[in-house]
Amino acid sequence: MILLTGGTGLVGSQLLFDLASSGKKVRAIRRKESQMNVVDGLFSAFPEYKKNIEWFEGDVLDQFSLEEAMEGIDTIYHAAAFISFYPSERSKMMKINVEGVANMVNVALKKNIKRFCHISSTASLGRVSGDELLDENSWWKTSKYNSNYAISKYGGEREVWRGIEEGLNAFIINPSIIIGPGNWKSGSTQMFSQVWKGLPFYTEGVAGFVDVRDVSHSAIALMEKGVSNERYILNSENVTYRYVFDCIAESLGKKKAYIKVTPFLSAIGWRLEKIKSLLTNSRPMITKETAHSGMMQFHYSNEKIKKEIGIEFISVEESVKNAASYFLKDITHN
Repeated sequence: MILLTGGTGLVGSQLLFDLASSGKKVRAIRRKESQMNVVDGLFSAFPEYKKNIEWFEGDVLDQFSLEEAMEGIDTIYHAAAFISFYPSERSKMMKINVEGVANMVNVALKKNIKRFCHISSTASLGRVSGDELLDENSWWKTSKYNSNYAISKYGGEREVWRGIEEGLNAFIINPSIIIGPGNWKSGSTQMFSQVWKGLPFYTEGVAGFVDVRDVSHSAIALMEKGVSNERYILNSENVTYRYVFDCIAESLGKKKAYIKVTPFLSAIGWRLEKIKSLLTNSRPMITKETAHSGMMQFHYSNEKIKKEIGIEFISVEESVKNAASYFLKDITHN
């Protein structure tokens, strides 16, 4: 039987759908307060697939619940993670993304789990901006531009490599920025909400983007192929943030961004947002970390995964259109 963590999130819900729809039996861990809207949206047209899902109330920070969850399990997809660029949530993110992974690895070793897929991020490669093409041989470099999220994902990967040294049969996938239907108020899918509300600013920063369906497909294909002790970057295209936000604006019928953000404007912007958030007790639209990231350029290779499973990635434009269709449905129903 398969165990899936993070089954109510962006990647986990897609994995859950793909596994369940293929007839696989999946035990999915969720916390008591987890929202089910992403899962419900994906399964709305195919409710019959839900019969292959066994929900289990647990937490990656609770080893006792993990030991119970792993009873009778031979395969694990670890998709649970916490994404935040707010300094106040750093401690929570470190616990989930590092300590949570360590707990998963330790219990998996104890339970003699046969196969383990850890879903990480290209952020774990470090934030070295420029023309360098980052690949699986690119390793962490200490930099003032490394976000707390990047540090947490790097820490989580170290736990997996430690587990591999101790006998865990595991591999790691490193998706770039993931596009898909998720929680529109957090993570990468928040881009759609920002454009919907009106986003006049753009940057010429470059990043990698990948469709959540390709992330799920790659994880399952690699698991079935039996790879071990490897990592794979999952990336469709390296494009500017401006291009992505323009695609989102077109898909949502909104005005495209028209004010270019310079380094000077970026520095002013995140400071003003911080002041505004303090005065209004609300979350800032941009933080120091996101402002810096938006100005940088990152390029990722996808040659290794293409050679391994022969995947042809969904284009960024098509990914945006698909996610936007879910977003518009949610807006209509709410």
